[in-house]
Amino acid sequence: MGSLSTIEKLGILADAAKYDASCASSGTAKKNSLGGEGIGSTEGMGICHAYAPDGRCISLLKILLTNHCIFDCHYCINRKSSNVRRARFTPQEVADLTISFYKRNYIEGLFLSSGIIKSSNFTMEQMVEAARILREEYDFRGYIHLKTIPEADPELVHQAGLYADRVSINVELPTRKGLTRLAPDKDASQIEGAMGKVKSDIVEAKDAKKRFKHAPRFAPAGQSTQMIVGADTASDSDIVGRASKLYGGFRLRRVYYSAFSPIPDASAVLPLKRPPLIREHRLYQSDWLMRFYGYQAREVQQATGEDGNLPLDIDPKLAWALKFRSMFPLDVNRAPREQLLRVPGLGVTAVNRIIAARRHRTLRLDEVGKLTVSIAKVRPFICAADWRPTALTDRADLRKMLAPKQEQLELFAA
Repeated sequence: MGSLSTIEKLGILADAAKYDASCASSGTAKKNSLGGEGIGSTEGMGICHAYAPDGRCISLLKILLTNHCIFDCHYCINRKSSNVRRARFTPQEVADLTISFYKRNYIEGLFLSSGIIKSSNFTMEQMVEAARILREEYDFRGYIHLKTIPEADPELVHQAGLYADRVSINVELPTRKGLTRLAPDKDASQIEGAMGKVKSDIVEAKDAKKRFKHAPRFAPAGQSTQMIVGADTASDSDIVGRASKLYGGFRLRRVYYSAFSPIPDASAVLPLKRPPLIREHRLYQSDWLMRFYGYQAREVQQATGEDGNLPLDIDPKLAWALKFRSMFPLDVNRAPREQLLRVPGLGVTAVNRIIAARRHRTLRLDEVGKLTVSIAKVRPFICAADWRPTALTDRADLRKMLAPKQEQLELFAA
């Protein structure tokens, strides 16, 4: 490991960090400019993007401190029994890399995670030290996200929150049964205990800030977590229920969902195939329904099929509306905001525009169409001054009509 150059370490540890979805997007096609054609690449690891509350996109250096690990989680590429090339940064190297990239305007912050080396406390100390060097020695004012270790001493996790803008603790899997089976070195109660401590530290810091001007901040961007989808038998209903409890119990800013990706030399207890990426997308849509559209977890769960999973061909909002057609149609000129948010095809912005517009005039269907992206999806579920869906809402083939059309690709297309 000592013979590796900084660039070689960066290649290994940036690539190893790609499995953490807490600040990344998935599903893009792999492209590069090898061979002298084109500019840019989507294959390189190391830079991810987060979004500030005001909508700004923030580029982060996303790396592991080390991919060595004393744990043997079945789903993890960096588990101790995995045959992968290992590398390790020192805290000083992490700080120097961050500053070097920042000065070149490549990044605006750091996302730092790690495998467990020697012990949880030792690893957490190393991560905190990297953040301390950045804040105290380099006076770095950029964004820092630290992936904390629940098995570490609570005081070390607290120190991480004093330096980081956001901290996160992964619950890893949706169910305790799945965690026990696939990550025997981890304990669900210990993970939740650490998340609870971070929540209380955030609350105390906010309260202290109200009373004392110079009170230290603690993770002002809150905490988040991640669940792996498809590595165990947990259904979408299980995942949605778990996410709802995490939001309510720990005041999380985000729950991230990461579709399980098969790894080399995988354990026999893991699935041979990854779940479809559209399943991950549907879970994010259901997450949006709970966070911004006023849906309860039980309502999202009602949109699942007999197997407990959300349909892949239509979004969960449409799936719910089709199951509860008696709630529709809604009059766009009279229905309250919370009901209009249930209409498939109407987003938060469109609903706000409708409410603002109807204060001045009675809306017709064509006017509603101008306030939303597509009126075709909306028509069966609304009434307007000149429109009634009559039997359209109750048509047996309504789902087929509204589901996105599946396109057959041409085998010999240019």
